[in-house]
Amino acid sequence: MEVIRSRRGLLKAAGILLPALPLALSPMAALARTQRSRELRFYHTHTSEKLSVVYAADGAYIPQALDEINHLLRDFRSGVVHPIDPRLLDVLYEVQTLSGSSGRYEIISAFRSPSTNEMLRHRSTGVAQKSLHLQGQAVDVRLDGVATSNLRRAALSLGRGGVGYYPDSDFVHLDTGRVRAW
Repeated sequence: MEVIRSRRGLLKAAGILLPALPLALSPMAALARTQRSRELRFYHTHTSEKLSVVYAADGAYIPQALDEINHLLRDFRSGVVHPIDPRLLDVLYEVQTLSGSSGRYEIISAFRSPSTNEMLRHRSTGVAQKSLHLQGQAVDVRLDGVATSNLRRAALSLGRGGVGYYPDSDFVHLDTGRVRAW
């Protein structure tokens, strides 16, 4: 796999043409971070739980909302709850804003306990030993009304964190690690 070392390389690898570059550099991403309130809606595909929550307002995260999100995005196999990186929520919010969607995110996977991650590693070659899911810094999602290919494109245009695209399973992996794509 080729290492992507620049935004231009990332955009080229993503197949985004230069006309899309102004979108990535537009004030939209900054606006999304500074709006008075930021809301996300979720549906967990394994537990059927739903959550609609304003997680930030007036430039600050809302602790009770973060607790609700942490619970929803817990390791559903073991019940272990772990803090989700608020920057990951901001990525989700910005991707949704860029995509023009008001739909809800379908959660495929979020936080994973070490035992769950190890079990999944034995079942699949696509699970990293040091997955950012273990730190609450990664989520696998779909977004209502948005093709996963377009969700991927919007995420790549941010140039923040990792973006994995799994078209056969119809989801996108987003994380707050270093910028990379697969």
